[in-house]
Amino acid sequence: MSQSNPYISVVIPVYNEEKTLQELYRRLTNTLDALGKPYEIILTNDGSKDQSSKLLQELHNRRPTQIRVIEFNGNFGQHMAIMAGFERVRGEIIITMDADLQNPPEEIPKLVAAMEAGHDVVNAHREGRQDSWWRLFVSKMHNKMRAWMMPRLVMQDEGCMLRAYRRSIVDLMAATGEATTFIPALALNYASNPTEVGVAHEERFAGTSNYGFYKLIRYNFDLVTGFSLFPLQVFTFIGILISFFSFVFVVYLGLRRLIIGPEVEGVFTLFAILFFLIGIVLLGLGVVGEYIGRIYQEVRKRPRFVIRKVLE
Repeated sequence: MSQSNPYISVVIPVYNEEKTLQELYRRLTNTLDALGKPYEIILTNDGSKDQSSKLLQELHNRRPTQIRVIEFNGNFGQHMAIMAGFERVRGEIIITMDADLQNPPEEIPKLVAAMEAGHDVVNAHREGRQDSWWRLFVSKMHNKMRAWMMPRLVMQDEGCMLRAYRRSIVDLMAATGEATTFIPALALNYASNPTEVGVAHEERFAGTSNYGFYKLIRYNFDLVTGFSLFPLQVFTFIGILISFFSFVFVVYLGLRRLIIGPEVEGVFTLFAILFFLIGIVLLGLGVVGEYIGRIYQEVRKRPRFVIRKVLE
């Protein structure tokens, strides 16, 4: 294969990673060169506000046939940055990873070996994670909740972006055109022979994580509302139970009124019950709103991202 028809494509989203790009380039190219197979690297600049754009231009100039750069005109998110790369990949094995070097490039041969063994999706779970205690706790709880709510999405570690996909799977994902999605879960929907491998995990080479608490919450909403009706089904079940017990309570109050007569005792209990029911209704409306919001984003048919330029 020539460089215009590579065997491996590595897709990396970049957002404010000026301190890591040089080291990422060195370690990644050394690893891929050692594999001895034609490859390309696609770096998507997701609206970085630092010097990442300038550095990406320099990296492209060093290896113009192997390093391709996609420049967004704003910040559209990690998964859209990966999708933009998916639309332009030329390899047969596509690998995704973060630019912060917490996913060591040296682990890529493990994924390639698993793909060459016949798998069409290779997920990874981080061993010896180098994250803060609260991120570890949130990740553990969310993995358990996701396994409970979506048992057919078998992933030990959904937060690890070091993954490999067959070209046919990537083409299907790129063709969906979804405005919001969660790539690892979407890939499992199309996979026929997925597997999972353990990979090392390192501390960030420089800087701080771009995923704050709010982004983590949004990320979880995208996963749950994009791939499961479980929250809606739960609130349907809760609504049925509350309606039943409310009917029983109304019958009880009616009989009590007929037997005992008018009384004012228990008015505060009624208020407490009312507030509880209102809280349930508002929470349910919030869940429904998440699904309606996704529908609204899809029916507008706006571009998922806007590309300012492509260096290739």
